[in-house]
Amino acid sequence: MNVKPEKINRRDFIKTIGVGTASIALPSLLLNGCKTNRSSTNKTLPNIIFLLTDDQRWDSLGCMGNPIIKTPNIDDLAEKGTLFKNAFVTTSICMVSRASFLTGQYACRHKVNDFRTNLSPEAFAQTYPAILKKSGYKTGFVGKYGIGNLELTNEFDKWYGIPGPGQPVYENKDKNGEYKHLTELITEQSIEFLDGCSKENPFCLSVSYKAPHVQDSDPRQFIYNPVYKDLYKDVSIPSPKTATQKHFDALPDFLKTSEARERWEKRFATPKMYSESVKGYYRLIAGIDDSVKKIRDELKKLKLDDNTVIIFMGDNGFFLGEHGLAGKWFAHEESIRVPLIIYDPRIENANKSNLSDKIALNIDIAPTILDLAGEKIPTEMQGRSLLPILKNQNKDWRKDFFYEHLFDHPAIPKSIGVRSENWKYIRYPDVKPVFEELYDLKKDPFEEKNLSTNKTFQSVLEKLRSRCNELENELK
Repeated sequence: MNVKPEKINRRDFIKTIGVGTASIALPSLLLNGCKTNRSSTNKTLPNIIFLLTDDQRWDSLGCMGNPIIKTPNIDDLAEKGTLFKNAFVTTSICMVSRASFLTGQYACRHKVNDFRTNLSPEAFAQTYPAILKKSGYKTGFVGKYGIGNLELTNEFDKWYGIPGPGQPVYENKDKNGEYKHLTELITEQSIEFLDGCSKENPFCLSVSYKAPHVQDSDPRQFIYNPVYKDLYKDVSIPSPKTATQKHFDALPDFLKTSEARERWEKRFATPKMYSESVKGYYRLIAGIDDSVKKIRDELKKLKLDDNTVIIFMGDNGFFLGEHGLAGKWFAHEESIRVPLIIYDPRIENANKSNLSDKIALNIDIAPTILDLAGEKIPTEMQGRSLLPILKNQNKDWRKDFFYEHLFDHPAIPKSIGVRSENWKYIRYPDVKPVFEELYDLKKDPFEEKNLSTNKTFQSVLEKLRSRCNELENELK
């Protein structure tokens, strides 16, 4: 079936992704995005690599319109695969989101809402790596696991994981006592796993970076590999549109005194701090971009590249000073929106880009991986396979999703809400009186004007308030 190219309006796309710069030169892949005629040329089961980054927001890639950051290798995946411009997490904090990636479930179902809780053996048995291992896939895990404190040496054929709840450190040493950045170590372990694979047996490798997460306990915060110290050295980093005193003053008092403001003081309090922090954040992502190249080069060397699907996604977003905040947690776009790319070399016309504006979620990754492997998706999974989107068969797709953040922290207020294609509703249920936010994302993509108390929009508020209650009850 021939499919006509999808028309993409450059101005609308810039507005949609919400990058806070006045002028953006988008890569050609976004301007030429098209739906392609895709059919598998290989009937064998595909190998699957899932690359998960930590605290990487959606617009921190060249292929997502960022005019400063250099991510040529990840951009190449997007150009030859499918780039999702509306990808989100259902909870913006690492351990909860990572449990959702594994289980395909919302937090209200998998019940991981803190750093101590492990997935039970019964729950883990219904995750994508457990199901694939049982079906004959060779499974591996590399990097930050982030859920509970268990070593999963028996649950994976090869376990290089770093269990929680603490954060792994960036600065390490190899067996010779030489400096080794964590991203380098994760890359080497990934390649070691690949070197033990063969064409005769499919594999699924989960690579979980810590980058570009800060080192919370270190005053330097963004500890990148020194080889990138001159990258962006002479670049001017523009301040976000909403990183002003005016926008901070518009926040409710409980957000002004939250953990997000305290972390802002450590990273973005002065123009110099802001510039150096963003450059450090970008340099950490540069390490990931080089890692992607090395992993793909190894696949090519082993002649596994033509049958290996690569999925790239972030575990949650990250405030870079917007609204005078840092961190994540809250339901604003900077916090919940993430990059997502799916590259399948078996698809014809892979040199053509495929840009999707459908709402994709972290809970969709597990069912997508199982679908790729031809496995039945457990009924317990609440996400949906994204393969119909890749094949342009997504006639009936979600128009909104439920957001929840129930982590118990005295300086991080709990929140729930609904994000639709054009609207966002946020509720802080433990604040007395309950505080609500309502944003018209089409007219206000930077979420500057809370419409919840505007009488003109009371019908919209009531509708989304009701939808939030409906989804909360439905998903438990």
